[in-house]
Amino acid sequence: MAEQPSQLMQRLKENKLFKMSFAVSGIMSTLLIYGVLQEKIMRVPYGPDKEYFKYSLFLVFCNRITTSAVSGGFLLASKTVLDPVAPIYKYCVVSVSNILTTTCQYEALKYVSFPVQTLAKCAKMIPVMIWGTVIMQKTYTGRDYLFALLVTLGCSIFILFPAEGDISPYSRGRESTVWGVSLMIGYLGFDGFTSTFQDKLFKGYDMGIHNQIFYTTLCSCMISFTGLLLQGNLPMAIDFVTRHNDCFIDIIILSTVATISQFFISYTIRNFGALAFATIMTTRQLVSILLSCVWFTHPLSAEQLIGAVIVFGTLYSKSFFKSKPGPVSSEQTENGASAPARANNT
Repeated sequence: MAEQPSQLMQRLKENKLFKMSFAVSGIMSTLLIYGVLQEKIMRVPYGPDKEYFKYSLFLVFCNRITTSAVSGGFLLASKTVLDPVAPIYKYCVVSVSNILTTTCQYEALKYVSFPVQTLAKCAKMIPVMIWGTVIMQKTYTGRDYLFALLVTLGCSIFILFPAEGDISPYSRGRESTVWGVSLMIGYLGFDGFTSTFQDKLFKGYDMGIHNQIFYTTLCSCMISFTGLLLQGNLPMAIDFVTRHNDCFIDIIILSTVATISQFFISYTIRNFGALAFATIMTTRQLVSILLSCVWFTHPLSAEQLIGAVIVFGTLYSKSFFKSKPGPVSSEQTENGASAPARANNT
């Protein structure tokens, strides 16, 4: 018996609803876990002696080697040619910038809270626009500049007016120290360059997502491993995780969920487009901040609440002003406008 058109439409709607629920739950769960573990590893002491994990580059190495292994396995399973599409040095440029980005991100957590860091990442619009103009010769509308200005204003208010009592374990001063803010500025600058240069690689070469992720993260593994050896931090990091098994487990879970999140990001953009993805990511940032405030008892001042309203109000407005999803760039997953090509910079 033939299926009635109304029944067919109902099945399609239910199927789409299921796919959207799957995408939202996947992104929210993996990146919320990532955010909590990231703050826990860098800011919560381990063991009876209250030791802090201080080896950011070791976290970068663990994240990258996990993503490299998974993307390499995907290329082999799909019988895709493993040969590099672009010159190796171009992958290395992305890798170096990506390592600096992620290192600044982890180091900043020693001096600023996760809510401050997460909201500050929203200000990446301006460095991305600057690098886009310099590297890609892109042009932007007045509305783009207005949104970027409002987000930067909200972020500045959030950073400059911290609540009393929100103190970093690495500093005697208030949460928003000069060093912490400097690291976030470094993060924004390097991150803007990374995503813009990734975008240029996609447009300049016939390059697949997993090919770029594999070679970029492979280069990152070698560079971060070399950095650990030169700093002399590799034996100390291994000794720390050996003595604190709970830290080792946290790092494994952190690297795993960071890699899994790439699948959900790719799935969401492929099925629902960049606009839906941007909205989900903006919501994820908001929930991450609220979760961090509850989990790690970060107080928020009235000025910070105003700054957060300005930032998220602007980001949601930016999403809804778009009449249709534009081409997906390689901008990273932290500001609600990233693509799956990102070399695991969550």
